[in-house]
Formats: sequence, structure tokens, C-alpha cells
Amino acid sequence: MQTLDKTPEQLRQDTPLTIAGRSFQSRLMTGTGKYQTFEQMRQSIAASGCEIVTVAVRRVQTNAPGHEGLAEALDWQKLWMLPNTAGCQTAEEAIRVARLGREMAKLLGQEDNNFVKLEVIPDTRYLLPDPIGTLQAATQLVKEGFAVLPYINADPLLAKHLEEAGCATVMPLGSPIGSGQGIRNAANIQIIIENATVPVVVDAGIGTPSEAAQAMEMGADALLINTAIAQAQNPMAMASAMGLATNAGRLAFLAGRIPVKDYASASSPLTGMVRS
Repeated sequence: MQTLDKTPEQLRQDTPLTIAGRSFQSRLMTGTGKYQTFEQMRQSIAASGCEIVTVAVRRVQTNAPGHEGLAEALDWQKLWMLPNTAGCQTAEEAIRVARLGREMAKLLGQEDNNFVKLEVIPDTRYLLPDPIGTLQAATQLVKEGFAVLPYINADPLLAKHLEEAGCATVMPLGSPIGSGQGIRNAANIQIIIENATVPVVVDAGIGTPSEAAQAMEMGADALLINTAIAQAQNPMAMASAMGLATNAGRLAFLAGRIPVKDYASASSPLTGMVRS
């Protein structure tokens, strides 16, 4: 059945998000950082409806403040762990931390988890990812059997190179991490979406549910949102709002928006009108 023939209920059922052969019903991924308490984190993750949760391997391994016991704080029978290489400034560091992340996932019961969110960020002020280091690390990690989800600038050529290297997704930033500036790279993200044959996950910069919906309306396959939820005045309410916005944006994309016109178009037809 074509999308045009489907009822709203059928559209809501949608096809699952599939990454590296694994299927997920939710198209929202969330993080574990910046929450005030573990309980607040648990309740917010549950409210979001997400199934994939990213965990900073280095911060868990070193028991960084706010990360002591984090890996054990969530139910990994229900959630899929996405270890990330946050804090790594070089490809070599990221490769080493990715290997630790895979072992951490295995220790927590996810024996077949080869996922890694790849971050190579030498820039400590703007937190912009290094495109060369990211491609180098991704190429090696794919060879080692990882399902690599690379965090990148909204660069269509880099996205294509990473896809050709065997990455499971590409994850362009909407705007700098934690900035809440929204989708500042819409034109480039649209190009990435139109040309990708792997899922496109918009990651970083989303601050409001309307921005989450915007990214999904553009045709993104999924979103990763952390700061906008964790640092909201009411994280649980914001998590729920982000989940609803992700679904609404996806449904709007499947429904197909009207064309933008330079002129007005009456909602009611002029034919058949009663005239005096």
C-alpha cells in the first residue's frame, strides 16, 4: 500500500527504525548526562519512550562526577546501550574507547552489542567534530565489526564518505552540542537526507519540541536529544514532549506537506456559491 493510500492509524504504525539489522519502534534516542539525579534520568528516559540510550564510556570508566554507577542505573534488558566516545580528541583515543564500550555492553548483558557513537572532538570551545579523525576512526572500527554511528558536521560529502566506509548511520549536528540553537544547517542536512542510504540521525542543538518536529519533517530517520531534556525545568515533561514531537514530525513527513506558494489559495472552492 502506498503512503497516499494509508489511513492515519496505518501511518502511525510505520516501519521500524533499523540500524545495523536491529529494529527499534522509537525514533528518539536520548542521553544520560547532565541530569540532577539518576531517578530523574530514569523517569525522563521512560517518559520519552526511547529505546536507545547513549552512555559516555570514558566518563563511566573513570567514575567522573555524575557518572558513578551510571551503567548499572538503567535496565539494559529494556534499553539498548549506545556507548559513545565522548571526550576523545583523536582517532586513536576514540578507537580505544570504542573497544572499552563494547566490553562494557557485554558485561551488562548485551553480548551482541557492537554499536558505538563515534565522537572525535579536539575543539574544546565549540565542540565541533574533527572530520578527518572521524573518518579514520570509523574506517578502522568498521573493520573491527562495529556498527558505527558517527557524529559529524552537516557535511554531505563527509556523510557520503562515512557511508561508503560502512557506517551504520550518519549523525549530522543541527547546531553545536548543548547550544539549543535548533536546526542551523537545514540545507546541508536536507542534502544528506536526500542522498543517504543509511539512517540519518540529527544529533545536537535541538532545544524545543518544535525543532525536533522540524528535523523529522525534513525526513530525518531519528533524533538524538540530551541537553534539551536533561536541563529543562521539568525534564520528564520535556522528554515526553520530545517523544511526541518526534512522532508528529515523522507522521507529517509521511503525510507529505503542501507545496509552498507565492500566492493565496482559497480553502473553499468558488464553484457552486450562492450569488445574489
